[in-house]
Amino acid sequence: MSAAPPGAVAWTGMRRRLRDPGVLSLAVTVSLFVAMSAAGGGLYDGFLAPQVFLNLLIDNAFLLIVAVGMTFVILTGGIDLSVGAVIAFSTVLLASLVERHGWHPLAAIALVLALGTAFGALMGMLVQRYRLQPFVVTLAGMFLARGAATLVSVDSIGIGHGFHVAVASLRIPLGGGASLSAGAAVALAVVAGGALLAGATRFGRTVYAIGGSEQSAELMGLPVAATLVRVYALSGFCSALAGVVYTFYMLSGYSLHAMGLELDAIAAVVIGGTLLAGGRGYVLGTLFGVLVLGLIQTLIVFDGTLSSWWTRIAIGVLLLAFCLLQRLLARRERVAGG
Repeated sequence: MSAAPPGAVAWTGMRRRLRDPGVLSLAVTVSLFVAMSAAGGGLYDGFLAPQVFLNLLIDNAFLLIVAVGMTFVILTGGIDLSVGAVIAFSTVLLASLVERHGWHPLAAIALVLALGTAFGALMGMLVQRYRLQPFVVTLAGMFLARGAATLVSVDSIGIGHGFHVAVASLRIPLGGGASLSAGAAVALAVVAGGALLAGATRFGRTVYAIGGSEQSAELMGLPVAATLVRVYALSGFCSALAGVVYTFYMLSGYSLHAMGLELDAIAAVVIGGTLLAGGRGYVLGTLFGVLVLGLIQTLIVFDGTLSSWWTRIAIGVLLLAFCLLQRLLARRERVAGG
């Protein structure tokens, strides 16, 4: 019996991947981004300038960093509602240490990252050891972190340290007059690291296995308990890092920074194609999810006649549409498999 030609094998493999709900959702997200960009280019002069798209990364670097951590949490079937509050706590603590206590920003950043990671790990331990619902645990974490931020300072604290100002004003030239901020470069590095962690490590494979079926992952001998704690620790680290980047973006720390950002992060992850039920999704999709959210804001700014509240309306519509798409794709997969 003759073997199938290589072209047929490749086509069969491609068709199998395209039936994957995660891949299909990612394809829809990328197509949506391209279509929105093309529409903006047709409607507004200068919309397709390279700096306009780089500004999407500059203005949403902190959201992208948080969303990468949130991707891993959702891949396990969990949720993290504390990320916005952790950002606020990180900004106000860093600003207080630098401006009121004379710390060097690098030392303050190291402490903030350590505290964020430990806080995430603590929530992960509560979720894993006591089988508490992630929604409840991270909701409590949100109140705790936001309250701690208020205890540090109820007022906004400006950051005028020379190191911080220099990093905030740093621009990485990319040619043609376009440039990227240091915060955006950090965000892209986080995306690259997250993609490698998810797709090329035992930790990433375990995360996907837990999202598919935690019981099956345990029967396979995978380190489910340790991985769950590490996932929430990673989310805490990303939140604290996003807080650091936020201080470079705003040059201030404030207990009310990043209000509601956890919802934007969840929306970006879902729009990026990660299934809320867990087990399916890609960090690259989260990148495009954040870019789509940023592109909505940019289109409204270029239009100049629409209220900023249309951003929320558009995000709500997209989020509902992608949730319905995920449900339809999952149903089709069950029918095809059964």
